[in-house]
Amino acid sequence: MRQADLILYNANILTMDEQRPRAQLVGVKGGRIIWVGDNDELKDLKGRKIDCEGKTLVPGFNDAHCHILAFASSLLSVDCSPSSVSSITDIQARIREQAQKLAPGSWVRATGYNEFYLAEKRHPTRWDLDQAAPHHPIKLTHRSGHASVLNSLALSLAGISAESPEPPGGLIDRDLESGEPNGILFEMEAYLDKVIPPLSEAELEKGVRLANENYLSLGITSLQDATVHNGLKEWQTFLKLKERGNLAPRLSLMMGTDAIAASGLPPRYGDDGMRLGAAKIVLDETTGRLHPSPEELEEQVLEAYQAGFQVAIHAIEEGAVEAAARAVAHAVARHPRRGHRHRIEHCSVCPPPILEQLAHAQVIVVTQPAFIYYSGERYLATVAQEQLPWLYRIGSFLKEGLMPAAGSDSPVVPNNPLVGIYAAVTRKAESGDELAIEEQVSPFEALKMYTQAAAYACFEEEAKGSIAVGKLADLVLLSADPTAVPHEEIKEIRVEMTIVDGRIAWQH
Repeated sequence: MRQADLILYNANILTMDEQRPRAQLVGVKGGRIIWVGDNDELKDLKGRKIDCEGKTLVPGFNDAHCHILAFASSLLSVDCSPSSVSSITDIQARIREQAQKLAPGSWVRATGYNEFYLAEKRHPTRWDLDQAAPHHPIKLTHRSGHASVLNSLALSLAGISAESPEPPGGLIDRDLESGEPNGILFEMEAYLDKVIPPLSEAELEKGVRLANENYLSLGITSLQDATVHNGLKEWQTFLKLKERGNLAPRLSLMMGTDAIAASGLPPRYGDDGMRLGAAKIVLDETTGRLHPSPEELEEQVLEAYQAGFQVAIHAIEEGAVEAAARAVAHAVARHPRRGHRHRIEHCSVCPPPILEQLAHAQVIVVTQPAFIYYSGERYLATVAQEQLPWLYRIGSFLKEGLMPAAGSDSPVVPNNPLVGIYAAVTRKAESGDELAIEEQVSPFEALKMYTQAAAYACFEEEAKGSIAVGKLADLVLLSADPTAVPHEEIKEIRVEMTIVDGRIAWQH
């Protein structure tokens, strides 16, 4: 008889392991899986037993693209997301209410607004925010994280005026006649982080504890933080948070290319609890042209690749995705190496010729299926008709062997992997409208994107992503089987229990 710390039996186990796709029992010891079998093997194990009552056990969900500190901060901020506000008047009321609780001069942070879902169909301006709280500096962050609105006091404190030049890759929106900033700033988070006071250590810990509870309640046992501003400072912050038990999920931390070089850390440095991830590059067209330029991008990718790093390129628009594909192909042609696993994050618009380029360069696509659910209505209203069939082409990514993995991009949209699985399977927006229905995938394929493929995307498939002997004991018990229920019910499935490192970390 074999001793185990924990035995889960009478379960419908989707192992995601090709050698043994189904099982009923899992034995765990020392944070690892030591047994995968059927109920009649229960007699061969001793230890604490949990009867799963026929519920479905899957590998822990792995969010392949998120922003932990931004999510933690959003949980301490005024919620201006579409589920909470429907107009600029609502935003003003919420900010006014928060300002009344704070001393004049204290910063008011608000997050999550999306102009498409506001009654006014526009971004708020500095003057809108001034009406809410003129004596408090205000920073209102867009749902995407790529735009912010500052009121007049905040602009003054940030040193932004009519004379201010645009920072590289950023854009200060201005009144067309006077040239005066209207408070709306695009791609200027790095600049704002330097001039706006950060959260205190106590506030940060509180936010991360709230985030941790949210992750675990949704069955997320691994996180891949894709924040380009991460560096050695953030590495130390996360180490401390993990040591204090404030963040239970395992972490793969990406850093910007310059920060990786400055850190001196080697590729995939760390352990099973926290590891250095890819070199992150943000490629955007906010100013009307690519930043960095295609030439600079090729140089950055080649440099990181030669240093042994996987590269993760943020690319949304068609031009950006094409430039990213070309940069990876250029680097791989110069220094051929099997299994480089370079990634394109988002890959939102991908017409057939670019899809072919990605397949040729053997790029991994890390996509956000939940965007279809939460933003599908906006895409249908604002994306050019000829581009709609090319949005989030998950089915095509699979057919071309691009090993798509899935993330939330949280706090851009909520973290729930089951909503992402639902969206990948049905291609339905929250409104019920369908988007590029021909790109549907099966529930099993969608589940794989949040487990096995997500682990593969960060070189960790040997340790996690499936339920097999020797792997880390990160498991999630679900109220129903996402591969067996009617598709409409997938998003309603509830997490019953989350196990990290062989211990119950959360229970419904």
